[in-house]
Formats: sequence, C-alpha cells, structure tokens
Amino acid sequence: MSTRSSALAIPDSSLAKEATTILREYSSDLLFNHSMRVYLFAAEQGRQQGLPFDTELLYVAAAFHDLGLTKRFASPNDRFEVDGANAARQFLSSHNVPEHQIYTVWEAIALHTTPGITQYMKPEVALLYSGVGLDVLGRGIEQIPDALREQIVAQYPRQNFKEEFLKAYFAGFAHKPETTYGTVNVGVCERFIPGFKDLNACELMAASPFPDSPVTAPVHPAGDGPESAGNSH
Repeated sequence: MSTRSSALAIPDSSLAKEATTILREYSSDLLFNHSMRVYLFAAEQGRQQGLPFDTELLYVAAAFHDLGLTKRFASPNDRFEVDGANAARQFLSSHNVPEHQIYTVWEAIALHTTPGITQYMKPEVALLYSGVGLDVLGRGIEQIPDALREQIVAQYPRQNFKEEFLKAYFAGFAHKPETTYGTVNVGVCERFIPGFKDLNACELMAASPFPDSPVTAPVHPAGDGPESAGNSH
C-alpha cells in the first residue's frame, strides 16, 4: 500500500504513464521536475477551489506544456507554447481521446504564458496557468501548506531553478525571437539578446499598407446643412 499523500499522487492511467515516458525521454531533469511540480501545484489549487477538473487531462497538459522548448518538438516559426500544444494534440489523437478533451489540453498549453484570459476558461486551462505561475513566479505560494510544498520540492527538486530555468527557457525560442511578440517572453529576449527590439504596435499600424480614406469636406444630407437651417423661417 502506498504511503504517498493523495496530494502527491500522479495519475497512473496508461495515457498518463506514456505522457510521463515522453516527458522523461525528451526533456531535461530541470524541465521534468518543473512539469511535475506544476501538475501537483495545479491539482492542489483545483482541490482548494473546489473545481471539477480532469486529473488526467491536467496531467498531460503539465507534461507537455514545455516540450515546445525542446529540439524534438520545436518548430521553426511557431510560438513554443503552440509547439507543445500541437505535440499534445498529436499524442492524444493517437490514443483516440475525444476532440473536445484534446482541445482543452491544447488551449491550456497554448495559453499557459498568457495572462488575463485563462481564469475565465475551463478548469484545466485555468489551473495549468496558475500552476506554472506558482512554480516559476511564486504566485499563490502562500495558499499551499508549507509541509506539502516541501514534500513536492523534495520529490521534484528546484536546485538552482531560477537561473537554470531562465537559460533553458530562452534556449527554447532563441532561434525564433520574433515569435515572442505580444507575450511575456519578450522580456526574456531583451535580457539575453543584446540590442533586441520588440515589434511595436504603434509602428506596425503606422506602417500598414492599408491606406486611410481621403479626407474630404463633410457632406450634409439635403435640408440638413447650415444654410437650410437659416432659411427655415
């Protein structure tokens, strides 16, 4: 009989086990431990909030959420979040998971670095975002009991995590920094790429090839101009 706390339990379905195998095979210890902590923190947040989430879907989302940073799954031109989401889609499709569940996982991964949106979406989407935020930025850490947090970190260590994760994170999209436009990852590029300048929405609008309409004098409908108003008496 296992003595592991239920708060430390990892889904043990065949689907979850295969997701773990893929995560272990293609990611570093750093990303593996991060992904496992993200799931455990997210699941605990879901329990505390009383959210009706699917543990298996949340686990697969956590397992794949940073695989887009790895050489095996990185694309030349898409955001790394989309690369991970697409990898998860392919994995779940190969196991005949219903499309609506696949889309939930896809959304969770694609939006896991996008603030201000996920809290209004399905529980699995919201929880992946908050679990990532807790492990990377410490957001909501006060909501996790100290004893549980210490157990999770003992099981999946954070050795030199802040520095090493930032390096690994940047390495995952260093070859395509333009894909960070409009995301929090712009700041990472600014730190690691000398002279990096992000696209500017104002400059993009000003340079749009779509011309404005020509400026012309206003046309008043018949009987509605100032002259007709003066002749109305």
